[in-house]
Order: sequence, then C-alpha cells, then structure tokens
Amino acid sequence: MTDTSSRSKVLPFIVAGVLAAAAGAWWFQHAAMPAAPAAKSGDPLPANFWSQSFDTLDGKTIQLSHYKGKPLILNFWASWCPPCVKEMPDIDRFHQEMKGHGWQVLGLAIDGPTPVREFLAKVPVHIDIGLAGFGGTELAQALGNTAGGLPFTVVISADGRIVQRKLGGTHYDELMQWAQRP
Repeated sequence: MTDTSSRSKVLPFIVAGVLAAAAGAWWFQHAAMPAAPAAKSGDPLPANFWSQSFDTLDGKTIQLSHYKGKPLILNFWASWCPPCVKEMPDIDRFHQEMKGHGWQVLGLAIDGPTPVREFLAKVPVHIDIGLAGFGGTELAQALGNTAGGLPFTVVISADGRIVQRKLGGTHYDELMQWAQRP
C-alpha cells in the first residue's frame, strides 16, 4: 500500500474525530452550561460600559453612549449558534413593535464580519448590529455571563441599571414581559 493511499483511508476517520470533538465542545458550552446568575433589580453596569464602541458592517461605529437614557435590550449572539439564529426574528419583532415606545435593541455579534453579513442576507433584521468579535465575550462576562455561552440577553433600564439577564434563547413573549416590568 502506498503512503498516499493509506493517508486517504485514514483521513475520513480524522475528519470524523475532529467533527465529533467540535460537536462535543459545542454541547458542553451550550446545552450543559449553568444558568447565568439571576439579575437583581438595580445591578450596576460596568464602569466603562457607556464608553465602548463597536464597528458595523457598513464601516460605521456604534457608540454605546448613543443608547443611554432609554431602555435597551442588548443581545449577544453569533451566526453559528442555533438558539441565536432561532431567537433573532422574535428580537426583531420586539424591536419593530416597541421602538415607538422608547425601547432600543442592539445585537452584538460574537462573530466575524463575513458570517454576520451572510446571516443577515438570509435573515434580515432591523435592529442595530455591532461586530463585537470574540472580544465581546469580555463585555458579556462583565454583564453577568460567567459561563461565556450564547445567546445572552441583558435588559438595561432607562436609568442605566441591569434589570434582567438571560443565558439561552429568548422569545417575543418573554421580551414583552420584560418590557412591562418597571
């Protein structure tokens, strides 16, 4: 047997092993992760929260300070995360219905520009999207996502307090319930 033919016979097993390891890592991080700590009404934002900024797909910059003074849904997501993909239409629906009531929604993609662009071509949304990349996980952790999983959603009141956190997928009815709380 030649060296090339033996490699071609082993390659499928190597690929299968790599895929199995990746699937196991995803399951461990997403299905078996502990819940984020429960938010207490009035939890403060990190000291540098409002000074942070993120690039957009069109080359502009989103300043978090732009959202100060109105209630904000902040959603950390990625195009490769199935629960993130599933919740995005509901988050967009919430935005469309509640923007007239002062609510703002910002999605921070823990992802690269190309996959985000490809995702948004398939699932167009009207919310602001910032490219946080993997550095966005530090902000998510500072906001209470100690497990580092996705999706992660934070509700920030108009006076700048964390009033809700959730690790895992959300849906329209849950978002509306959060919006009704003082």
